[in-house]
Amino acid sequence: MTSITKPRSAYAPLCGYEIHVTEWGDPAAETVVLWHGLARTGRDFDPLAQVLAENYHVLAPDTLGRGFSQWSRDPKRDYCLATYGDHALALLAHYGLDRVRWVGTSMGGALGIHLAGGRLRDRISHLVVNDIAPELIPAAVERILAYAGNPPTFETMVELENVLRTIYKPYGWLSDDQWRQMVETSARRMDDGRLTVHYDPMMVEQFRSHPQDYTQWEAWDAITARTLLYRGANSDLITQEWAEDMTRRGPKADLRIFQGMGHAPALNVPEQIEPIVAFLES
Repeated sequence: MTSITKPRSAYAPLCGYEIHVTEWGDPAAETVVLWHGLARTGRDFDPLAQVLAENYHVLAPDTLGRGFSQWSRDPKRDYCLATYGDHALALLAHYGLDRVRWVGTSMGGALGIHLAGGRLRDRISHLVVNDIAPELIPAAVERILAYAGNPPTFETMVELENVLRTIYKPYGWLSDDQWRQMVETSARRMDDGRLTVHYDPMMVEQFRSHPQDYTQWEAWDAITARTLLYRGANSDLITQEWAEDMTRRGPKADLRIFQGMGHAPALNVPEQIEPIVAFLES
């Protein structure tokens, strides 16, 4: 018998695309959706998902163009929060879900804001936003475009690991085993046998074709879900001022700040996992 605390792969037909979903827990339990960041995959949530799977059905999709999900046939149209939102609604329909809890890191948090303040306003009961605000710092966008829009290639996994350890150093407290898992769930072989990261570089088209996608204070103010906000103390994506504004308006989020890290807390250690577990149970 497969343990409910072990990951299971599923492939859901959503809006004309095959979307990979890592599934955990008992499908009869209440559901938590875990949505990853811009250039990442649903496997980033393994440490959190393993804990949540004791009490919840957990779904961690790979966004269109990431991981094992199909790539867009129309990048300028598809790589945006509206399309990802379409896929989220289709995901809930596919699994027959009415209400869910939502945990989103970076882009996944922005998508949570987009949906909890819009089409899923009455269907997201709890929202965790990990290190993103309803707007972006322009310099952070330039940093993202610099590394994500033109990914390098590598001869070996060790070379790739060294680069990912540099790019994602702000994540903070990752063990050597967790770094290795990040590398192994982030890599794909190209036709020439070299390695690169496991996403469509055209996904950065979101910032060119949908420049206002992350301007979402109106959506924030419409959220009624209970909301928990995480911020890395050194984050270059969400300012302390914005984080404090998010505690005063809209859902008036409960703010947790983590010292010694930037964008974004990896949700991989008890100090970060336990507050989420308690919040989702509240």
